[in-house]
Amino acid sequence: MTLTLILTRHAKSAWDDPTQDDFDRTLNGRGRRSAVALGQWLAEAGHLPDDVVVSAAARTVETWSRMAPHLPSTATMKSNPALYLASPDTMLNVIKSESARTLMLIGHNPGIAELASRLVKSPPGDRRFRDYPTGATTVMHFEAEGWNDVGPGQGVVSDFVVPRDLL
Repeated sequence: MTLTLILTRHAKSAWDDPTQDDFDRTLNGRGRRSAVALGQWLAEAGHLPDDVVVSAAARTVETWSRMAPHLPSTATMKSNPALYLASPDTMLNVIKSESARTLMLIGHNPGIAELASRLVKSPPGDRRFRDYPTGATTVMHFEAEGWNDVGPGQGVVSDFVVPRDLL
């Protein structure tokens, strides 16, 4: 069976209030536009998640909420506090607990960049894959019976995009 994983780093967040807790930061104007563009791109490319797991941080939840109107309403979003600034191992454990054939995870750097690098057989040619800027999205496929069978070096990248490519 083919499983599809969509890894997205949250869109660009606001830093205009230095007293605001990092967890509560929302998207800035560019981030809001980027999230919409990413949702449109996913829909046009046919990368349609069945389930979406996001960090509980405001900026990841808002990233999904701006993407969601462009994707089928059948995608179920779950907020998972364990994904806030999570390590790649924590993210992979969350993925392994899921059952959807097409799963999207929205998280934070450096964990999401490290996870993407670990999971792929070979990285896409885009140099921005290495630093995984805000909004970076990788779509990869795995030949596995379930997410518990997925591990490092098994993912085949079918698509990679950053919002600047879309705006």
